[in-house]
Amino acid sequence: MVASNGLARRNAILGEIGIMQWRLRTPAAGCGEAGAAGAGVDWDGLRAAVRDCTSCALHRSRTQTVFGVGSRSARWMIIGEAPGAEEDRQGEPFVGPAGQLLTEMLRAVGLGREQVFIANILKCRPPDNRDPQPAEIEACSRHLAAQVDAIRPRLILAVGRIAAQSLLGQDLPVGRLRGRVHSYGASATPLVVTYHPAYLLRSPAEKRKSWDDLRLARGTVAPAGP
Repeated sequence: MVASNGLARRNAILGEIGIMQWRLRTPAAGCGEAGAAGAGVDWDGLRAAVRDCTSCALHRSRTQTVFGVGSRSARWMIIGEAPGAEEDRQGEPFVGPAGQLLTEMLRAVGLGREQVFIANILKCRPPDNRDPQPAEIEACSRHLAAQVDAIRPRLILAVGRIAAQSLLGQDLPVGRLRGRVHSYGASATPLVVTYHPAYLLRSPAEKRKSWDDLRLARGTVAPAGP
């Protein structure tokens, strides 16, 4: 009965993001924990470095920086583009309607927001939610690199065009980057690209493709486990 209720709940979640009656893959074998990820890391120092950063002009217009949120020992790290107005106000990434959809997408593969680490390429909001400029991405890259090094995720989910292109050093559209597993950095961390939830809200027909991306990610690295 418990298993049946769990299946019904999962299908309800998939229905909320526009996907019905899909079954999750069995988690990939051999995907253990990353060990002591986050152990001994000066998280207060990392936060202070972001909070006090004046490396680009965005510090002049921000309400506050948006460091990131989630588990310091997460298997999955979700990386988006930049804070929007609500993120700038609350100091947390992916809030509002796009954030709610991201939460449902994660729940569809059995994850709560507290089990992953969510961050952005930029830690400050660009004015009028414009695209980040290359100089801003470069200035902020050290903060994101420090977070990745501290967490040591087993998988990175790049959400949206800016995140995918920045992390992979490519200028291809999301449609050509998704559907396969890339690698990130010297550690060759598996990286999967998917559409930004804000785009999915505007283009709900693409939600099925994002579900395929989540299944690819889950088949590459189990999102949770002992």
